[in-house]
Amino acid sequence: MEITTPGMRLASVVLNVFDLEQSTGFYQDVLGLRVRLTTSTAALLVGLDGSQLYLRSLSPRADHTTSGIGLHAAIWTAPSAKELLRCEQVLKARGAHVATETVEGFVRVEGSDPNGVPVVVTHPGPDEAEISEIISRVYSW
Repeated sequence: MEITTPGMRLASVVLNVFDLEQSTGFYQDVLGLRVRLTTSTAALLVGLDGSQLYLRSLSPRADHTTSGIGLHAAIWTAPSAKELLRCEQVLKARGAHVATETVEGFVRVEGSDPNGVPVVVTHPGPDEAEISEIISRVYSW
């Protein structure tokens, strides 16, 4: 089916976390997001492009649902190779770097947030180059 009108774009992701302050700092450092709003149990972080990440604090005893239905990972796009390298360095400095891989001209940096949720940053983005196959890593997140 061909889309003939402007397509939808993802605006926000909601992520449940255990430690709101720790997770807020992580996403500020790694992705360069800014805190727009906070409450005692939630924070809204925004990117320069207007993308939004809602962090919702749960009890440390809450179920971690990455093995079931629901969001397993969010893949972010760095605006430049230099910014992707910065993300990789921050993940390494935090002891959160998992892997860096180049496939079909895309560089993928993968880390793990303080809650064990995969955090993936790529360059270039899907608007700059087309990927021709499903990356195998989606089957292991």
